[in-house]
Amino acid sequence: MQVATNRSQFYRELAAGPFYGFNRPGVEASEAIIQNWWRQGMMGGAKAHYDGIVAFSQTDFTDDLTKISVPVLVMHGNDDQIVPYADSAPLSAKLLQNSTLKTYEGFPHGMPTTHAETINADLLEFFRA
Repeated sequence: MQVATNRSQFYRELAAGPFYGFNRPGVEASEAIIQNWWRQGMMGGAKAHYDGIVAFSQTDFTDDLTKISVPVLVMHGNDDQIVPYADSAPLSAKLLQNSTLKTYEGFPHGMPTTHAETINADLLEFFRA
């Protein structure tokens, strides 16, 4: 795994590419966003990061989701190259008792940063409702 062999390069390449969708045609990369994500990655421990990825990728949250009864806004970009849309958001929304699924055309995994204006407005609307 790249995190173990060259953590610094891994965080740089992930942010410069699929995490924020900067590898997509016509998308202009933001060096400031890339550097900030790299900085955050380098501040954490390699073991903690590895364990976090294992936990998220190997834990079945199905039972937990079915027990949540409060309103939940499920937000997901359909161009997420980190967590595939079809395998996550619609399934999570279906398991939740009181969910609203909001799908964003062409948005990447890092959409709260790259599309903050849209995401924040939708969050505020959901909270007010």
